Amino acid sequence: MAKITFRFEDKSIETVVVDNAQAGLTIQDITEDHGVHLNHNCGCVCACSTCHVYIEKGHEFLPEITDSEEDFIDRAIDPTVDSRLGCQCIIQDENAVLEVIIPNQDQIIGHEH
Repeated sequence: MAKITFRFEDKSIETVVVDNAQAGLTIQDITEDHGVHLNHNCGCVCACSTCHVYIEKGHEFLPEITDSEEDFIDRAIDPTVDSRLGCQCIIQDENAVLEVIIPNQDQIIGHEH
């Protein structure tokens, strides 16, 4: 199983470590399955930027960014070269180790789970 460490820009939220993440799922799926707060609006079809995250470690375990994803990341708050959309980050290796930073969700209007 993959291991994903979720850290938060909002320092009042404690780090969450998921050490049983299933390959083939997206980061968005894993946040929902493990109660990690990450807004989302479009139903995971790469049509918005509300599930914007920063991949600090583990890029090699994710698919390459598509032009469509890049277009929506450009609309996110404070995008960087490490920005991805959680709905497009499919874990591709059962031994993956990732570190993900979730931006402050107070600035994002989106569905909560």
